[in-house]
Amino acid sequence: MIQTPYLLFLGDAPDPLAAKVAQGIRDWRPENCVGQLRMDGCKADMKLPDMTLEEAKAAGAKTLVIGVANRGGKISAAWKKVLVQALEEGFDLASGLHNLLRNEADLKAVAEATGRTLHDVRVPVVEYPIADGTKRKGKRVLAVGTDCSVGKMYTALALDKSMREAGMKSTFRATGQTGILITGDGVPLDAVIADFMAGSIEWLSPDNDEDHWDVIEGQGSLFHVSFSGVTLALIHGGQPDALILCHEPTRTHMRGLPGYALPTLEQVRDAALSMAQVANPDCKVVGVSINTQHMSEEEAARYCAETEARLGLPTVDPFRHGADRLAQALAGV
Repeated sequence: MIQTPYLLFLGDAPDPLAAKVAQGIRDWRPENCVGQLRMDGCKADMKLPDMTLEEAKAAGAKTLVIGVANRGGKISAAWKKVLVQALEEGFDLASGLHNLLRNEADLKAVAEATGRTLHDVRVPVVEYPIADGTKRKGKRVLAVGTDCSVGKMYTALALDKSMREAGMKSTFRATGQTGILITGDGVPLDAVIADFMAGSIEWLSPDNDEDHWDVIEGQGSLFHVSFSGVTLALIHGGQPDALILCHEPTRTHMRGLPGYALPTLEQVRDAALSMAQVANPDCKVVGVSINTQHMSEEEAARYCAETEARLGLPTVDPFRHGADRLAQALAGV
């Protein structure tokens, strides 16, 4: 188990979105966060106390969590001095990067010498099966997006919360490093060998009560040429009964791909639904989640209303407005 509370390491994150792991933990498990540690040039801020390692240790922090999700998931050479010092001062390290802590010889040596633990949460620990497409009992909902990092995890967590408060049976199923760090369990999907990705999602959402919902965390986008594979694995392995479309309207291009414009919600609806109905012919699109963090209250309300009128689906920012209307839409599926 990863020991709490955490000191969130933001490193030299070039923008707030690059620290989405830290932001997710901060928003959904604030009780686990003592403070943040930022290097020179860091452009992210979790609105937590800025602390040195010594200050965080005195405040009770036990684990330094790398809160950055950079392109390719690399441990930056610029971070090494801080990470080594953290081990020497008695912190465990936790990371969701592809570049594993345990594969860094210097970090491994210091951890062994100091008796500290290196937690790599983006490592599959189960021998997942190949998907067979067998229909499972229970119900499943999946968030699908116009792009990466548009709020699919936040949508799923907010939806799970609203469903539980409404007395519905619901379980959030994490499929990425941030969700796993928040809940302590899940499948690190983008680290699973491709042939077994869909099977891992079948394993993650097994047979359940007929009125139980698995709320499956979405990843990537069918329209993102770098990361579409994980999205399709979720769609086919999850066999969702319902889809929720996710969008961040202020972007000018796909994340990391300046030459690619975002698809419309209609394009995502049609593409995702056609793929979902391969595995579950009864799948429906039931709602829309809009990430309005860069919009005013008035702008957010207007955009959601216009989108709802255009698509004929309940449309909300579930983090800003709550996900009750999305939960109500699922109650009728």
